[in-house]
Formats: sequence, structure tokens, C-alpha cells
Amino acid sequence: MKRFRTALSVTALALAVGLAGCSAAGTSTGTSITGTSANSSATSGTAQAAVSLDTLAADTHYDADDLTWDAASEVAVTLADGASSVAAGTSSDAVKVDGDTVTISAAGTYRLSGSLSDGQVVVAAGEEDVVRIILDGAEISSSTGSPFVVQSANEAIVFLEDGTSNSLSDASAYTDTAEDAPNAALYSQADLTIAGTGSLAVDGNFNDGISSKDGLVLAAGNVTVGATDDGIVGKDYAVLLDGAYQVTAGDDGFKSDNEEDEGRGWVLINGGTLNVSAGDDGIKAFNTLTIAAGVTTVAKSEEGLEAQHIVMSGGTANVTANDDGVNASGGASTSTSAQGGMGGGGGEMAVGDYTVEITGGSLTINAQGDGLDSNGNASISGGTVVVNGPTNSGNGALDVNGELTVTGGTVAAAGSVGMVVTPGTSSTQSGVQVTLGSAVPAGTVVQIADSAGNVVSAFVTTKATASLVFSSAAITDGEVYTVYTGGTATVSAGVGEGSLDGAKEVGTVTGGEYTASEGPGGGGGFGGRR
Repeated sequence: MKRFRTALSVTALALAVGLAGCSAAGTSTGTSITGTSANSSATSGTAQAAVSLDTLAADTHYDADDLTWDAASEVAVTLADGASSVAAGTSSDAVKVDGDTVTISAAGTYRLSGSLSDGQVVVAAGEEDVVRIILDGAEISSSTGSPFVVQSANEAIVFLEDGTSNSLSDASAYTDTAEDAPNAALYSQADLTIAGTGSLAVDGNFNDGISSKDGLVLAAGNVTVGATDDGIVGKDYAVLLDGAYQVTAGDDGFKSDNEEDEGRGWVLINGGTLNVSAGDDGIKAFNTLTIAAGVTTVAKSEEGLEAQHIVMSGGTANVTANDDGVNASGGASTSTSAQGGMGGGGGEMAVGDYTVEITGGSLTINAQGDGLDSNGNASISGGTVVVNGPTNSGNGALDVNGELTVTGGTVAAAGSVGMVVTPGTSSTQSGVQVTLGSAVPAGTVVQIADSAGNVVSAFVTTKATASLVFSSAAITDGEVYTVYTGGTATVSAGVGEGSLDGAKEVGTVTGGEYTASEGPGGGGGFGGRR
């Protein structure tokens, strides 16, 4: 099987345009629906660049055909404390009930309903078997370990029946704590797919919420995960195609953590909605993290998005972080000498094999540390990037060890003045650097107007701000722009149109000339394109 990172380069991945997400919903007849979900759309006016389902089928275990089955072949299993049973007329030698443990040992489709207050469902099938488990109003808890364990199979599909509520809750302390023992409320040693339009509540009281030690595809579902450690983990890859996923985790929220096999350890958000509140990293990949469609929110984290390579080609992402908002770091790297692009505040820093590449979508960052941080290079060629960066001078709204290349899109990066990075010499789109005489408070409107008095852009601060780097197609090299504070503005994610009525002029800046230490009108071209 080809693997995503090796089959597609970072650039090719950003340009892999196809169906905007996949909605996979089954009915009692075993049919499935595929197409474009409303959850997969970005904000109005934001172009989509979702990775095609054909590409996903080639690079993951996902196959839409697995979500279609013959309802007559279903094996109905009723869960009940001390009395679990297989329905008459659908008996199967592949289902064994031993006390409150239900074991499934062969390929097929199994419909589970009822509850186990202290039991377990185990899948122990052949290495070539596809096992489909339909949760149809199933509630399973365990006082000794994981309530749902896939020990072996080619692929396990957990299908959430339309209109049903289901739950999985594990023990706070496991009896078996060996290194290779299950450690999540929903645990799989095989490729795992979650689909269907029903709901699932997962309580990971011991460690992780959902964990696959192989590949993980979230094709649909209304899923809420709470976990003491990591929320949702796929080892080789973790993919969100559609559905609504709410994750609260003590450590990382949504991640892929294979650090050993080349080309693995990647994350793709290709549709749906993902909301994460994490004690550590919000969304993390060892290799490449891609947001191609859908709506992604990291409401709480230490570092919001973290991977060796971070790509955004579509969708909407809102990231809040106590430290770095977007951080290209970790993984394997090859350091080289630092190069242009630093607008001030930096020393000589190593440039590693790390990248941030934004070609589309809408990315909004609110960070106490660095806003958009790459230990290598970064490029922006499309979309909208708004950074509400730090108020302390030890970090910057933009922090790029190599060069920040801006060739398109809209960039508004606000923060402190201590470590300012501006677009580098390879940039083809102009911009301005606004350094205010003193920090303005949250809620201040900062406006940039051309020589005719037309407002080019308006920005509304979300915290105390002393510096603003702005780049868009509306800025022309060599043109002089007047900076105002105050007035009124109509904005989305902080950027939009403004009116100068009641605004105060604070100085002028020149397109394409960047300065890190002087206020508006101070001239200077340090760190600029020219």
C-alpha cells in the first residue's frame, strides 16, 4: 500500500483537488450514501481543495464499498448483564458469549444493541477479515479494562446506526497494563473506520479515548470523546472525512504518532467538523498534518497544530494556544544555515526540514507564544491567514527560521514588536509593516488606506497589539499608505472593510518596505523584499 506522505509531496497534497469530504451514512438495509457534506464547507468565499476519495482509497484502507452490506446477512446480538444473546434466526458460530464478554471471530456484519454495565466486546477475527459492528443503541462499560477491543482483523468498522445513541466507557485502572495491552475505551490493533450518522460517547478514563495501532479513518458520526491522555489516535494515519467530532483530552487531542515507519504518522482533515480542547497539542502528526476541508477548531492547547510539515489547502481552522499556534517542528530534520526573511528579533537559527504551506482556506490563530512558527521555511500563496500573536516581546506573531514567502492570499499578523518576521526576498506579493508607537488595546480598529483615502483593509485586535504585518493583492510596492486607529470596521476573523469616520491618523508606511523597529513612516527596508 502506498503511504500518503511518500505518494504525494507536500505541494502535490495541497493541490490534490477532488470531492470535498465524504459522508457515509448507512440504513438498516445496509446501504450507504456518499457525497459532499454541509459540514465540509468552509466559510463563504473560501475555495476548497479537498483530497479526492480516489487518492484516499489508494493511500489508506478506506473503501466506501465497506459501508454497504446486505441487511439479511446481519447477526443481531443483544447485550445484557449476564444474559447477552444472539437473536433467533441470525445465529452465528462466530459469536461467542462468555459471561459478559462477547467475542466475534469472523468476517461479517454484527448489530449490537442493549447494554453491559461491566463487560467487553472483543473482535478476534482473521487477518484478512473485514468485521462490521453496527452499534444500535449500545452502551458498554468495563470496570477492569477496555470495553471494546479489536485484537485482530484486516479492518474493523464501527457503524453508528442512524438516530441512535451509543456509549463506551473504560475503567480508570486496568487489570492488564502490559506494554502491548489495550489502553483506550475503543481500541484496535487493526485498521479502524468509524461511520454512520448515529452518536457515540467515548469516555477514556484510563488513558486514550479512541486508539488504532494501524490506520484510522473517521468517515462520519456524531462522536464525543473525553480522555485522560490522548483523545483520538491513529498510528499510521488519522483521517477525518466527515461527521462531527468533539474531543477533550488531558494530553494531545487528535494525532498520528508513528515515528518509526517512513511515510507514516500523518493526519488529514478532509471534511466534517473537529473541535478539540487539549492539555498539550491540539492536532499533531509526526510527519505531515493537512487541513484540506471542513471546520477545525482547537479551542484550548499548549501548541495548536504541530507536525514536521503543515499544509492548509482549504477549509476553516481556528486555533487557540498557550504556546505556539502553528508549529512546524519535530520529526527528522536536516539543518542548514539561516537565510533571509527575518524582519528583526532573530539571531542566526538553524533551518531544518520543516515547512508550513498555506494555499487556501481560512486560518485564524490566537497564540500566547509564537503565532505561526516554522523551524524551516513557510509559504503562503492563497487563503486568509490571521494571527493574533503574543503580547510579550520574547515571541512573535510570525517566527520562521528560514524564509517566509508570500505570493498570494491575505496575511494579517498582529502581536508584539520584539521578534517581528516579515515576508522574505522570494515573495512576489507586497505588504506593509505597521509598528505602532505603543500597544493598542484589544478591540482597536487598525486601518490601512491608500493615497486616495480608500481603506485597503481594516483589522480589529483581539488583544494588546504593537505590530501588524499585512500582505494582500491590494498592496502595491512603492505606494504610500496611511495608517489609522479607530473608526469602524466590518470584519470576519478580524479582517475586513472599514470606515475612517472618527479614526485617528498615526503615520504612513510604504508597500514592500518593512521595518521592525520604527513606527509608521519610519522608512527602512530591513527584512523586506527589496
